[in-house]
Amino acid sequence: MLLEVDGVAKTYATGDGPVAVLRAASLALDAGQSLALTGESGSGKSTLLHLVAGLDRPDAGRIRVAGREVGSLDDAGRARLRRETVGLIFQQFNLIPALDVAANLAFQARIAGRHDRGWCDALAGRLGLGPLLRRWPEELSGGQQQRVAIGRALAARPRLILADEPTGSLDEATGEAVLDLLLGLVSETGTALLMVTHSLRLAGRLGGRVHLAGGRLQPC
Repeated sequence: MLLEVDGVAKTYATGDGPVAVLRAASLALDAGQSLALTGESGSGKSTLLHLVAGLDRPDAGRIRVAGREVGSLDDAGRARLRRETVGLIFQQFNLIPALDVAANLAFQARIAGRHDRGWCDALAGRLGLGPLLRRWPEELSGGQQQRVAIGRALAARPRLILADEPTGSLDEATGEAVLDLLLGLVSETGTALLMVTHSLRLAGRLGGRVHLAGGRLQPC
Protein backbone atom coordinates (compact mmCIF):
# COMPACT_ATOMS: atom_id res chain seq x y z
CA MET A 1 0.00 0.00 0.00
CA LEU A 2 1.22 3.48 -0.82
CA LEU A 3 -0.69 5.00 2.11
CA GLU A 4 -1.65 3.21 5.33
CA VAL A 5 -3.42 4.99 8.18
CA ASP A 6 -3.84 2.58 11.09
CA GLY A 7 -5.71 3.44 14.29
CA VAL A 8 -4.78 7.12 14.24
CA ALA A 9 -6.06 9.35 17.04
CA LYS A 10 -5.68 13.09 17.53
CA THR A 11 -7.01 15.29 20.34
CA TYR A 12 -6.74 19.07 20.67
CA ALA A 13 -7.00 21.10 23.85
CA THR A 14 -9.65 23.84 23.79
CA GLY A 15 -11.07 26.28 26.29
CA ASP A 16 -13.96 23.87 26.79
CA GLY A 17 -11.70 20.88 27.32
CA PRO A 18 -10.07 18.28 25.04
CA VAL A 19 -11.72 17.59 21.68
CA ALA A 20 -10.99 14.28 19.95
CA VAL A 21 -11.07 14.99 16.22
CA LEU A 22 -9.81 11.54 15.19
CA ARG A 23 -10.56 8.26 16.97
CA ALA A 24 -8.86 5.10 15.69
CA ALA A 25 -9.07 6.32 12.09
CA SER A 26 -7.87 3.81 9.51
CA LEU A 27 -7.70 3.76 5.71
CA ALA A 28 -5.52 2.37 2.96
CA LEU A 29 -4.77 3.69 -0.51
CA ASP A 30 -2.68 1.99 -3.16
CA ALA A 31 -0.89 3.37 -6.19
CA GLY A 32 -3.34 4.27 -8.94
CA GLN A 33 -6.28 4.63 -6.55
CA SER A 34 -8.32 7.71 -5.67
CA LEU A 35 -10.34 8.23 -2.50
CA ALA A 36 -12.71 11.04 -1.51
CA LEU A 37 -12.83 12.13 2.12
CA THR A 38 -16.10 13.78 3.12
CA GLY A 39 -17.48 15.09 6.41
CA GLU A 40 -18.95 18.14 8.08
CA SER A 41 -16.86 21.29 8.54
CA GLY A 42 -14.60 20.88 11.55
CA SER A 43 -14.85 17.09 11.54
CA GLY A 44 -11.09 16.62 11.21
CA LYS A 45 -10.61 16.10 7.48
CA SER A 46 -7.84 18.69 7.16
CA THR A 47 -6.25 17.38 10.37
CA LEU A 48 -5.98 13.93 8.80
CA LEU A 49 -4.28 15.34 5.69
CA HIS A 50 -1.81 17.28 7.85
CA LEU A 51 -0.95 14.12 9.78
CA VAL A 52 -0.39 12.12 6.59
CA ALA A 53 1.86 14.91 5.26
CA GLY A 54 3.90 14.93 8.46
CA LEU A 55 2.89 18.50 9.29
CA ASP A 56 1.59 17.30 12.67
CA ARG A 57 1.96 14.15 14.74
CA PRO A 58 -0.82 11.78 15.85
CA ASP A 59 -1.38 11.01 19.51
CA ALA A 60 -1.73 7.31 18.70
CA GLY A 61 -1.66 5.02 15.70
CA ARG A 62 0.61 4.70 12.70
CA ILE A 63 0.86 6.33 9.28
CA ARG A 64 3.00 4.86 6.51
CA VAL A 65 3.64 6.57 3.19
CA ALA A 66 5.54 4.68 0.48
CA GLY A 67 6.80 2.24 3.08
CA ARG A 68 8.06 4.87 5.50
CA GLU A 69 6.50 5.38 8.91
CA VAL A 70 5.88 9.11 9.07
CA GLY A 71 5.99 9.26 12.87
CA SER A 72 9.51 7.84 12.97
CA LEU A 73 10.95 10.51 10.66
CA ASP A 74 12.74 13.56 12.00
CA ASP A 75 11.96 17.05 10.73
CA ALA A 76 14.36 16.69 7.81
CA GLY A 77 12.92 13.31 6.88
CA ARG A 78 9.36 14.59 6.90
CA ALA A 79 10.39 17.59 4.80
CA ARG A 80 12.06 15.20 2.33
CA LEU A 81 8.86 13.13 2.20
CA ARG A 82 6.84 16.22 1.26
CA ARG A 83 9.47 17.31 -1.25
CA GLU A 84 9.95 14.00 -3.04
CA THR A 85 6.86 11.85 -2.50
CA VAL A 86 3.79 13.88 -1.51
CA GLY A 87 2.06 16.64 -3.46
CA LEU A 88 0.08 19.02 -1.25
CA ILE A 89 -2.89 21.07 -2.44
CA PHE A 90 -4.30 22.93 0.54
CA GLN A 91 -6.83 25.74 0.80
CA GLN A 92 -4.03 28.19 1.60
CA PHE A 93 -2.31 28.76 -1.75
CA ASN A 94 1.10 29.65 -0.23
CA LEU A 95 2.49 30.98 -3.50
CA ILE A 96 5.87 32.71 -3.30
CA PRO A 97 5.27 36.46 -3.83
CA ALA A 98 8.75 37.07 -5.27
CA LEU A 99 8.28 34.47 -8.05
CA ASP A 100 6.10 34.83 -11.12
CA VAL A 101 3.55 32.19 -12.09
CA ALA A 102 6.02 30.20 -14.22
CA ALA A 103 8.57 30.05 -11.41
CA ASN A 104 5.92 29.16 -8.82
CA LEU A 105 4.75 26.31 -11.05
CA ALA A 106 8.27 24.93 -11.34
CA PHE A 107 9.30 25.50 -7.72
CA GLN A 108 8.33 22.14 -6.17
CA ALA A 109 9.70 20.16 -9.10
CA ARG A 110 13.00 22.01 -8.96
CA ILE A 111 13.62 21.35 -5.26
CA ALA A 112 12.65 17.69 -5.84
CA GLY A 113 15.18 17.49 -8.69
CA ARG A 114 12.45 16.54 -11.19
CA HIS A 115 11.86 19.73 -13.15
CA ASP A 116 10.52 19.01 -16.66
CA ARG A 117 9.90 22.14 -18.73
CA GLY A 118 7.61 20.32 -21.15
CA TRP A 119 5.47 18.92 -18.32
CA CYS A 120 5.21 22.35 -16.66
CA ASP A 121 4.15 23.88 -19.97
CA ALA A 122 1.55 21.13 -20.43
CA LEU A 123 0.19 21.74 -16.94
CA ALA A 124 0.01 25.47 -17.55
CA GLY A 125 -1.99 24.86 -20.71
CA ARG A 126 -4.39 22.38 -19.13
CA LEU A 127 -4.96 24.70 -16.17
CA GLY A 128 -5.54 27.76 -18.37
CA LEU A 129 -2.44 29.51 -17.03
CA GLY A 130 -0.61 30.04 -20.33
CA PRO A 131 -1.41 33.77 -20.59
CA LEU A 132 -0.55 34.32 -16.91
CA LEU A 133 2.98 32.89 -16.69
CA ARG A 134 4.71 36.27 -16.30
CA ARG A 135 2.28 37.64 -13.76
CA TRP A 136 2.96 37.89 -10.02
CA PRO A 137 0.74 36.13 -7.45
CA GLU A 138 -0.65 39.47 -6.23
CA GLU A 139 -2.00 40.09 -9.74
CA LEU A 140 -4.08 36.90 -9.75
CA SER A 141 -7.60 36.18 -8.57
CA GLY A 142 -8.18 33.57 -5.88
CA GLY A 143 -9.21 31.00 -8.47
CA GLN A 144 -6.12 31.68 -10.55
CA GLN A 145 -3.88 31.33 -7.51
CA GLN A 146 -5.54 28.01 -6.71
CA ARG A 147 -4.80 26.75 -10.23
CA VAL A 148 -1.13 27.73 -9.82
CA ALA A 149 -1.00 25.89 -6.47
CA ILE A 150 -2.48 22.80 -8.10
CA GLY A 151 0.00 22.95 -10.97
CA ARG A 152 2.91 23.39 -8.57
CA ALA A 153 1.93 20.22 -6.68
CA LEU A 154 1.55 18.21 -9.88
CA ALA A 155 4.73 19.47 -11.55
CA ALA A 156 6.95 17.24 -9.40
CA ARG A 157 4.91 14.13 -10.35
CA PRO A 158 4.32 13.08 -6.72
CA ARG A 159 3.44 9.50 -5.81
CA LEU A 160 0.69 10.66 -3.42
CA ILE A 161 -1.49 13.75 -3.82
CA LEU A 162 -3.23 15.18 -0.74
CA ALA A 163 -5.85 17.67 -1.88
CA ASP A 164 -8.01 19.71 0.50
CA GLU A 165 -11.00 21.09 -1.44
CA PRO A 166 -8.82 21.67 -4.53
CA THR A 167 -11.75 23.02 -6.57
CA GLY A 168 -13.27 25.14 -3.80
CA SER A 169 -12.15 28.47 -5.31
CA LEU A 170 -12.97 27.53 -8.90
CA ASP A 171 -16.07 27.83 -11.04
CA GLU A 172 -17.83 24.58 -11.91
CA ALA A 173 -16.33 24.18 -15.38
CA THR A 174 -12.77 24.85 -14.21
CA GLY A 175 -13.30 22.63 -11.19
CA GLU A 176 -14.33 19.76 -13.43
CA ALA A 177 -11.27 20.34 -15.63
CA VAL A 178 -8.98 20.30 -12.60
CA LEU A 179 -10.52 17.06 -11.35
CA ASP A 180 -10.09 15.59 -14.84
CA LEU A 181 -6.41 16.51 -14.61
CA LEU A 182 -6.00 14.96 -11.14
CA LEU A 183 -7.77 11.75 -12.13
CA GLY A 184 -5.83 11.63 -15.38
CA LEU A 185 -2.57 11.79 -13.46
CA VAL A 186 -3.76 8.96 -11.20
CA SER A 187 -4.57 6.85 -14.26
CA GLU A 188 -1.49 7.71 -16.30
CA THR A 189 1.22 7.54 -13.64
CA GLY A 190 -0.10 5.38 -10.82
CA THR A 191 -0.25 8.31 -8.44
CA ALA A 192 -2.59 7.93 -5.46
CA LEU A 193 -5.08 10.69 -4.64
CA LEU A 194 -6.72 11.45 -1.29
CA MET A 195 -9.10 14.38 -1.77
CA VAL A 196 -11.23 16.24 0.75
CA THR A 197 -14.44 17.54 -0.78
CA HIS A 198 -17.89 18.69 0.33
CA SER A 199 -19.30 17.86 -3.09
CA LEU A 200 -20.89 14.42 -3.32
CA ARG A 201 -20.98 14.90 -7.10
CA LEU A 202 -17.20 15.28 -7.26
CA ALA A 203 -16.68 12.57 -4.65
CA GLY A 204 -18.67 10.22 -6.86
CA ARG A 205 -16.08 10.57 -9.62
CA LEU A 206 -13.31 9.12 -7.45
CA GLY A 207 -12.64 5.45 -6.97
CA GLY A 208 -14.03 5.34 -3.43
CA ARG A 209 -15.30 7.47 -0.57
CA VAL A 210 -14.96 7.51 3.21
CA HIS A 211 -16.91 9.77 5.54
CA LEU A 212 -15.48 11.26 8.73
CA ALA A 213 -17.96 11.69 11.59
CA GLY A 214 -17.41 11.65 15.33
CA GLY A 215 -13.71 11.22 14.73
CA ARG A 216 -14.22 7.90 12.92
CA LEU A 217 -13.90 7.00 9.26
CA GLN A 218 -16.81 5.17 7.73
CA PRO A 219 -16.74 3.62 4.23
CA CYS A 220 -19.53 4.76 1.90
